[in-house]
Amino acid sequence: MTVLAHGIGGASDLPIPLSYALVGAAWALTFSFAVLLFVWREPRLDPDAPGIALPSPLRTVVDAPVVRRILATAGVAATAFVLAIAFLGADDSARNPGPGVLYIYVWVGVMIASLLVGPVWKIVSPPRALHRAVCALSGRRVTESLFAYPPGLGRWPAVVGLFSFVWLELVYPEPGSVAAVTTWIVGYLVVTTAGLIVFGVAWGENGDPLEVYSSLLARLSPVGRRDTGEPVLRAPLDNLAGTPAVAGSVAVAATLLGSTAFDSFSTFPAWRALQADLADPFPVLLRTAGLLGFIVVVGGAFTLASRATGGVTASERARLPVLLAPSLTPIVAGYLVAHYLTFLLEKGQATAVLFADPFHRGWNLAGLADREVSYLLSTHPAALGTVKVAAVLLGHILGVAAAHDRCLRLLPPAHRRTGQLALMLTMVAFTFTGLYLLFES
Repeated sequence: MTVLAHGIGGASDLPIPLSYALVGAAWALTFSFAVLLFVWREPRLDPDAPGIALPSPLRTVVDAPVVRRILATAGVAATAFVLAIAFLGADDSARNPGPGVLYIYVWVGVMIASLLVGPVWKIVSPPRALHRAVCALSGRRVTESLFAYPPGLGRWPAVVGLFSFVWLELVYPEPGSVAAVTTWIVGYLVVTTAGLIVFGVAWGENGDPLEVYSSLLARLSPVGRRDTGEPVLRAPLDNLAGTPAVAGSVAVAATLLGSTAFDSFSTFPAWRALQADLADPFPVLLRTAGLLGFIVVVGGAFTLASRATGGVTASERARLPVLLAPSLTPIVAGYLVAHYLTFLLEKGQATAVLFADPFHRGWNLAGLADREVSYLLSTHPAALGTVKVAAVLLGHILGVAAAHDRCLRLLPPAHRRTGQLALMLTMVAFTFTGLYLLFES
């Protein structure tokens, strides 16, 4: 099994020509922005909206300490089991499920689950569980820390962690190597657990790359919480409006979007041919430069577009990219679904089959070895293509709506329309380029 073969298909998956899809998507986004300008004249998104309270029995189960402890224990046990397989099982990803667990179940499955029900990784996070265990043994409260987390750091430590992951996935010569994946997992556990011990829970919220990613997508979940902590059902964009403005937020979104775009671009024949003519280590250096280039372009374009408005002071203008960064979250979610849905549903099955005999002792746990992978999406390319276009387009439309509402709060009345034009054009460009890369790869 090649865990990085996303299997998302290409332009042939579309029930219509790619050019029609690109033009239609750009027009739909432009039209939605025009409607917002003339219909959505006052801020509407409210992160404090009361929402609909979950049924009392469900609230009790969701917030029960014993349920949280069970889930946390399961996260630690699963991590220990995967590490045991990594060290004692086969040394290649075709027989070892370890790489598939990281690339498929965690990087994709946990994130899509967070999009649906809330910040999953914060609950099952092994570093969080280990931190709580250390605090219990030392008699220290979980909320205490050895040092205060520096506010200026923001989410930049998470950016470094996210970049290390996408570098492993997209740049490292053998991303499916069991040794390489295991090294990343161990490094992640050590750094994150140490960060939690030193800086407390603030490190998990800002420095843990997986928790930051999961919590970011959870802002689009229909499940939210009132100020009292009570879980409720609420409009996803209302939850998104409550995303805190933290330094490094643009870089987080740019890393996620830029890496996805680079992943598609890296399959282009011309790019592969360019690397084929180079001797080691230049292909790795070239891929690193390409990955960084995509991330910088996405972050730079969004930053410039966010600041392209009048009627604000220099300090206010400098803060606009961070304040508007949440509007990129729906776009991140759209590309997550479009780029990885097939990967999760089909390669996820192949990874599950490898658990039949994780240590190569002739086992057939749960009869998994007798299971065959069902290629439900790949065998219906037209439906798959439609889902991918819809996911990307919906993500961009929601992103435009979120940005529009935030601009109504941030920009002076005389600049509320003109101040958004550069941002709208940038998002249209993101849509056009993203769809092209996704289907031409």
